[in-house]
Amino acid sequence: MTEGDGGDDGTASGGDEGPTGDDDDELTYADAGVDIGASEAATAALIGAVGEGEGDYAGLLDIGDRYLALATDGVGTKLLVAEALGDYSTVGIDCIAMNVNDLVAAGVRPVAFVDYLAVDEPDERFAEQVGEGLARGAELADMELVGGETAVMPDVISGLDLAGTCAGLAAKDAVFDGAAEPGDALVGWESSGIHSNGLTLAREAATREHAYTDPCPFEGYETVGEALLEPTRIYTDLLDPMRDHGVRGAAHVTGGGWTNLTRLGANRYVIDDAFDPQPVFEFVQSAGSVSDEEMHRTFNMGTGFVAAVDPDAAESLADETDGRVIGRVEENEGDGSVAIRGLEL
Repeated sequence: MTEGDGGDDGTASGGDEGPTGDDDDELTYADAGVDIGASEAATAALIGAVGEGEGDYAGLLDIGDRYLALATDGVGTKLLVAEALGDYSTVGIDCIAMNVNDLVAAGVRPVAFVDYLAVDEPDERFAEQVGEGLARGAELADMELVGGETAVMPDVISGLDLAGTCAGLAAKDAVFDGAAEPGDALVGWESSGIHSNGLTLAREAATREHAYTDPCPFEGYETVGEALLEPTRIYTDLLDPMRDHGVRGAAHVTGGGWTNLTRLGANRYVIDDAFDPQPVFEFVQSAGSVSDEEMHRTFNMGTGFVAAVDPDAAESLADETDGRVIGRVEENEGDGSVAIRGLEL
C-alpha cells in the first residue's frame, strides 16, 4: 500500500518572499479541502489495521529470487479540469505515471497495468479519450496494459473517476535500499508541471478570477485549463542509469511536495540548485495568494524526481540522464527536514 493522497494529492519565482496581499486572502491546501495532516493520519490508521508488506512507494512481495511489486493510485481532481474542457486525452497518461513513478522510486521495473474507470453513465467519447491516454502512457513507460474494469455507478459517482494498479518485477539485489546517507549528493530531474498532485489547491486558486477556458496568461498553452492538464512526466527511463550508478534511494515528488524527501530517512536535505518552477506555479501562487512554504509543501515546484547517490557518481548520473545535482544530504537531529529556497520544511 503506498502512502498517498491519490493522484490529487502534493514559488513560483523560487525567491524567498511570499505573495503579496492580505493574509485573509491567502489560500492553503487545507482551505481548498485537503488537509495533508489528516490524510496522513487516516492512511496510518488504515495501514495499522491491515498491515503492510515490505516497501514504501510500492508494496513488495517476496516470490523467491525476485520481488513482485504493486502500486495503486489515481488521477484525482485533475479529472474536473478535463471535464470542464471536455478533454480527457491526457488523464490516462497521468494515471499510468502516478503508478509507474512510484515503482521506479522503489527500484522496480513496471511490467503490467490494469485500470479502473468508474462513471455515472457510459460515454463512448470520453472512454475512447481515456483509453488513448492509457495506451500512450503505457507506451512511454514501456509496459503492457493487461486489462481493466469499467463500472457504471450513478448513485456513487458524479462524472467519472480513474485509477489503476501497476505490477512490477525486480531482482532482490536491484531494489533500492530507500535510505539516504549523510554525505550523499541529490540528483534531480525536471517535472513537466503540476503533475497530478495538489490540483485541489491549484483549481481553487486558478478559478478565483479565471475560468478554465480563459486564455492562458503565460506562453505555451491556449487556456488556463490546458496548462493544468499538462500530463505527468514518466521517469521509467531513469531506472537503469540509477541502478548503474548505485543510487541508494529515490523520491517521487508527489503529494506533500518536497517533504517527500524525508521518506529517504531522518536527514536534512539541502537543496541549492533545484529546477526553476514552470510558469503555472507562479500563476497558481499569485492567483491564490499562496505562501512559498505552502507551495513547496504541496507541489513539486519544477523538480519531479530526486535520487540520493554517492557524490562521486552524481555528476555522471546527471549528465547521462539530463538531470542535475541539486543538493546534498546532511546529518540531522530528530525528524527529517528539507531546506530549499530559504525555507525549512
